[in-house]
Amino acid sequence: MTEPQNDIPDGRFLYDPSLVGKVALISGGMGGVGRETVKAMVAHGLRVILTYADGFEDPDKATAFANSLNGEVHAIGLNLMDRSSIERCMDQAFETFGRVDILVNNAAVGSATVTPYGKTLGEQDRAMLLINADGTLAMVQAFLAQRAAREIDEMAKIINLSSVGGGTTQIPGFRLSDGMSKSAIAFLTRALAAEHVHDGVDVFAVSPGAINTRMLQASTLDSMSEAERGAYIARLPKGRLIEPSEIAAIILFLASHFSSPLHGSVIDASMGLGVRPGLASEPAPAA
Repeated sequence: MTEPQNDIPDGRFLYDPSLVGKVALISGGMGGVGRETVKAMVAHGLRVILTYADGFEDPDKATAFANSLNGEVHAIGLNLMDRSSIERCMDQAFETFGRVDILVNNAAVGSATVTPYGKTLGEQDRAMLLINADGTLAMVQAFLAQRAAREIDEMAKIINLSSVGGGTTQIPGFRLSDGMSKSAIAFLTRALAAEHVHDGVDVFAVSPGAINTRMLQASTLDSMSEAERGAYIARLPKGRLIEPSEIAAIILFLASHFSSPLHGSVIDASMGLGVRPGLASEPAPAA
């Protein structure tokens, strides 16, 4: 019996040559997961537009990062609390390359990174919901409106970033506005997928767990002693943090044509925290 031939270039697992030349818009492209996603997509031949938080992140640094990559990459400022900013960003993104095929809604704030957006807890909670939930909704609406106005009917991918806390399960002590906003993203993903079940738009959400990013450091690790950090990480699934590049690899897969059977999925990418959320408070395993 003849063995099937492996036609994957260079032996790369599920390499999708159809991604070459596609255009991806990645919000929050300067953060941990966003930055790794930008690099992964450029490495696979995509043209990329990344956004930075207008008024909160340095545009020169964003432009320098875009220019440092060996590909076609552009940086655009974005304020997810302002729908006019979202519409301008999306219009500029489509004008840059004439199209956007993949939308990655990665930009978000957490319990610590939301503090610059409000002095009181109430102001911060409102900002959390506006940026994470309403901002993601507005990005999706602007993306679909641009496609309709330009009569683009080719395959598109919408990849939303949610969280294990709220998007997948409930974790005690998780800030309520944070969990609510991530839950809204999971709902949006399922509802949007239901509306696009018969056309060329695939919709997914990724719910990561404890990722080795500045957001987790600011919200959790920075306030711990070295011993406390070690015990915290030991309790996590596999006894380690998830690396941003691991989530970027999942996003890259979802951007490919291989992901279509997962249309509508909210993917638990927590390494097991979603099925055992008590690990966040259980004693560390014995050595």
